[in-house]
Amino acid sequence: MEKTKYHYIGKSDQQKGLPQPPLELPVDPHAKIIGLPRPEHLEIPPLDLRIAINRRRSIRSYLHEPIALEELSFLLWCTQGVQQVHGKAATFRTAPSAGARHAFETFLLVNDVKGLGPGLYRYLALTHRLQQTDTDPTVAHRITTACFDQQFILRSGVVFLWTAVPYRMTWRYGERGYRDLHLDAGHVCQNLYLAAEAVGCGVCAIAAFDDDIINTILGINGTDQFLIYLATVGKKE
Repeated sequence: MEKTKYHYIGKSDQQKGLPQPPLELPVDPHAKIIGLPRPEHLEIPPLDLRIAINRRRSIRSYLHEPIALEELSFLLWCTQGVQQVHGKAATFRTAPSAGARHAFETFLLVNDVKGLGPGLYRYLALTHRLQQTDTDPTVAHRITTACFDQQFILRSGVVFLWTAVPYRMTWRYGERGYRDLHLDAGHVCQNLYLAAEAVGCGVCAIAAFDDDIINTILGINGTDQFLIYLATVGKKE
């Protein structure tokens, strides 16, 4: 925290005139791509915001009932949905981010979602699609182990895993950007909590995980990209 104070930062790479990183990591040309129902076509029951806030709790027990693909599409849009793209400079999304840097990539551990096989997926926010990344049947158990055997991960319908690409943030804000990443993670996860109320789901955020193990499972190096937060989602009892 001390070294992220402004008087330590100096010039950012943006101030030095260095090119900014891309708005999204590249798509794997060999991976299976799955389309999602478009956000503007989703029919989600209206829910008063005050009711959603009042109901919001961390829920670890879920029904044995699948999450609909339309509901998953809605939750993805509410957490990282792209509303507007400004060329290669910035995106405006459904959750706030410092300087509109939006340094997160969203992975999904799918356990029980209609229309999707179990496994690991990556959300392609710019086009609102999914990229299949890992169909190994052991991946859910490996992620659970990396989260210190929190068994409700296996009982959930889907797990949202947010990874940070720090240079998207530090390019503008230097070391101070690491603070912003954690603030942004809170914004995104709270959106998930509130949006889940509209589709009869409960959420439980998780901050306890072995960084090195889970980064390896996700296929990222823990420096240029690392897991920052995750949350389970399932139908409420």
